[in-house]
Amino acid sequence: MVYSDCNGKGTRIMTIRKTLIALSLLGLAACGGPNPTAEVPQAEPAGASNADIGDYVVHFSAQTTDQLQPEVARAYNIVRSPNRAMLNVSVVREADNKAVEAQVTVKTVNLTGQLKNVTMRQINDQDAVYYIGETPVANRETLVFDIRVMPEGASAASEVRFKRQFYTD
Repeated sequence: MVYSDCNGKGTRIMTIRKTLIALSLLGLAACGGPNPTAEVPQAEPAGASNADIGDYVVHFSAQTTDQLQPEVARAYNIVRSPNRAMLNVSVVREADNKAVEAQVTVKTVNLTGQLKNVTMRQINDQDAVYYIGETPVANRETLVFDIRVMPEGASAASEVRFKRQFYTD
């Protein structure tokens, strides 16, 4: 943009502005400002939702219970609330892709080390077998889930760890 007036001062103002802008950009570059050759950080991938444990795959998810459809929550006796997290775990045999029963136990802590009680219960729904548990959760709280799974017929238990942050507001 060019400013002009009768005595030519507009041109001088524009030159001063350009000089100030150039000095500002130079100052930014000298102070660690934008660097066109700097490597752009990559976005973190979404957290895993399953883990291969040999002959089986463990599928897991965690969400606030207010995200459940009301009829689903009612059917499984789950209180819908933004302040309650629900963990869902299932175990599938790789050979035939069939759900299997398992002993599933969970230890859950937040980032301050506070233990969160999650008691898992088995749900059988036609051919599906899965395990759900609930715990209170605060806004922006991150929970670390340590899941121990012993599929029926397996010779050893396996452990899976994942973490999720919850937003309740």
